[in-house]
Amino acid sequence: MEIAAIAIALILAYLLGSIPTAVWFGKSVHGIDVREHGSGNPGATNTFRVLGKRAGTIVMLGDIIKGMVATSLARVLFNLDFIEEQNLVTFKLILGVVAVIGHVFSVFINFKGGKGVATLLGMMIAIHYEVALLCIVVFLITLLISKYVSLSSIIGALSFPALLLLVPRFKTNEPLLVIFGFFLFVVIVWTHNKNIRRIVEGEENKTYLIRFKKD
Repeated sequence: MEIAAIAIALILAYLLGSIPTAVWFGKSVHGIDVREHGSGNPGATNTFRVLGKRAGTIVMLGDIIKGMVATSLARVLFNLDFIEEQNLVTFKLILGVVAVIGHVFSVFINFKGGKGVATLLGMMIAIHYEVALLCIVVFLITLLISKYVSLSSIIGALSFPALLLLVPRFKTNEPLLVIFGFFLFVVIVWTHNKNIRRIVEGEENKTYLIRFKKD
């Protein structure tokens, strides 16, 4: 029974992560497939560029929520006595990662998807919301200064394990969480390698959160 329940939770986490929010929202509301425009990436960042801030924000929130819900399935397993409390964080990490895999390799769009940053953020919020919220602040500040979403995502990801290690308030007894944080950072760097190259070459698209009108 425990194995069956865990297997069901894993399948649900993958299916939740697989929901192609950008594609479904773009097609149903705007009649536009974001994969055919901009960078061609079916994620929140490309939705911002193609459909605007309102649509991009909705898609981003949808991707965050699916990461949170998938990760929180671990709490359901715990409440139903299918897993022990000492394994709760481990299962949150596992289910969250499965959701991110679903986002990157979505069963609904031929196993192609976005880069998973927003879904990862939802996972982080479900695991440690205080640190995750600070990571959002770091992301926004970096974006305001640099105008690069990719660079902001990388620095925001690095701030997660850094805060867990360096800030006494957030120090954790779960070393696996810190290890995962650094692994997450490496994955974000890897998935954004083309963006990093474009930044170095001065060809990366810029995103302006605030635009000042010229007189």
